[in-house]
Order: sequence, then structure tokens, then C-alpha cells
Amino acid sequence: MISPHSEIDPKAEIDEGVTIGPWCIIGPNVQVGAGTVIESHVVIRTNTRIGKNNRFFQFCSVGEDPADKKFEGEDTWLEIGDDNVFREGVTLHRGTGAGGGSTRIGNNNLMMAYG
Repeated sequence: MISPHSEIDPKAEIDEGVTIGPWCIIGPNVQVGAGTVIESHVVIRTNTRIGKNNRFFQFCSVGEDPADKKFEGEDTWLEIGDDNVFREGVTLHRGTGAGGGSTRIGNNNLMMAYG
């Protein structure tokens, strides 16, 4: 189910069985795998591939520009595997051109912020 209160870009690809709560923003070039749950107030900016059965708690900020002063707008990606949990407030940035162009997160991880 996708909340009618969320904004999904027409260029995003959302698989069957994905749940998107209210007040989320899903940007262009985002792929979300089956069984993924996105709680309320999550932003998935752009150029992000999310595997199956992930869970994003409220206020996650995903696929943001790299936090690197040398970033000049090049095409970079965030790739997330399967069965991960991202607790509230987690921030995940795309890779940098100098670092290979992609941030990669594997399978079966738990990420927390402010722990």
C-alpha cells in the first residue's frame, strides 16, 4: 500500500508488495524492491536501488548528495541489498565519483543513528 499523502516521482520503480507510509518523498531513478516497508516522513532522493524486504523507519534521509566538498553533480548511486533495517533518523548518501561512484550496503544489516 502507498499512502495517498506521499509523493512518488513517475520515474521511480516501486515493486509489488511495497508499503509506503504517509508524508514520504520518493524521487526519480529510485527502485524499491518487493516487501520493503517505508515508514512515514522518509525521503529517498534519487539514484537509489533498494533490494527486497528492507525496512526504513521514520525520518530516514536516503540517496542524498555525497557529503564531500569535491562533489560536482556527477552521476552517483546508492545501492542497498536485501533484509536491512534502517532505524529512525538514518542518513545514507550516494557515493562520490572519486570513490567509484557508488555507496554499497549489503544484506542483513541494522543501521542506527543517535544510538
